[in-house]
Amino acid sequence: MNSLEKGKEMETRELAEATLQGQAEIWQYMFGFADSMALKSAVELRIADIIHSHSGAITLSQIASSINGGSPSPDITCLVRIMRLLVRRKFFTILHPSDGGEPLYDLTHLSKWLLHDSELTLAPMILMENHPWLMAPWHCFSQCVKEGGIAFKKAHGREIWDFASGNPEFNMLFNDGMACTSKVVTRAILLGYKEGFSCIGSLVDVGGGIGGLISEIVKAYPHIKGVNFDLPHVVSTAPPYNGVCHIGGDMFAAIPNADAVTMKWILHDWGDEDCIKILRNCKKAIPRENGKVIIIEFVLKPDGSGPFDDMGFIFDLLMIAHSSGGKERTELEWKKVLEEGGFSRYKIINIPALPSIIEAYPV
Repeated sequence: MNSLEKGKEMETRELAEATLQGQAEIWQYMFGFADSMALKSAVELRIADIIHSHSGAITLSQIASSINGGSPSPDITCLVRIMRLLVRRKFFTILHPSDGGEPLYDLTHLSKWLLHDSELTLAPMILMENHPWLMAPWHCFSQCVKEGGIAFKKAHGREIWDFASGNPEFNMLFNDGMACTSKVVTRAILLGYKEGFSCIGSLVDVGGGIGGLISEIVKAYPHIKGVNFDLPHVVSTAPPYNGVCHIGGDMFAAIPNADAVTMKWILHDWGDEDCIKILRNCKKAIPRENGKVIIIEFVLKPDGSGPFDDMGFIFDLLMIAHSSGGKERTELEWKKVLEEGGFSRYKIINIPALPSIIEAYPV
């Protein structure tokens, strides 16, 4: 076989290998939902909590006996098959004792985020995002491309906030998911933005809900006078916090004055024009010389290789599924919105969480 024939044979072999790999990857993506469903079942069955309660590795029989108190008797065969995939995905570890005893299952760094009673848990978010109510709009994407419109409304006949107001079970599911995510992000903000809060005398959290973020900031920085600002019906249910006052209003009309304004996952719910209106009101609320807006949002990085960079693009699709015109933005898109909103300078600060902090200045 001459060199030309060898080259063609190698090229044919490489093409066949690439084609086979392509097929394998398509199968993987086709059934990507299986990982989510196995994970959801582990959360529903509280498998991580059961292992954690034993303070060490335990057998499958011990796990099964703790599911529903062991009565009715769980299907061990079904459980072992689910655990097999979760071990492969590194949610749990499995140890085969040298004496031939039952395999032992233990937690990993992943499954520690599944503990229901942990201060930092993502269990409620897993249950929320994988519920049929929240999954249904994803099936409407091609319809949205063809016809336009809002995916959630196509799936349920109403937009998400109207759906929540008429469905207490959904409202609780949604609020629990948002609350656990907020705790995780708030912890990261306090870790990654220490210098940013030290020089602020007063801070208003726009769209602050019942005051979770601003109360934690004021607790860590007691010199700050905190204002939790949201719609009147929202702040009416907010509990009292030391150093925080609750003010009801409309961010499209006016924002309370303060040294700085913060907004966590607010602007991604809105289109560019609405974001510009909100930012212009923020500019009116802060001092011209040393005021700033602290925006906690994704900054999409098309070539990013950080641990959360892929998630930014997934969250952008999540906005199609669940919001009414919101989106995640690249730095260039943020720059355009900020400039039109009256903020000519900004810097991006990475924190150990999904979003980044965009610190924007009016001059």
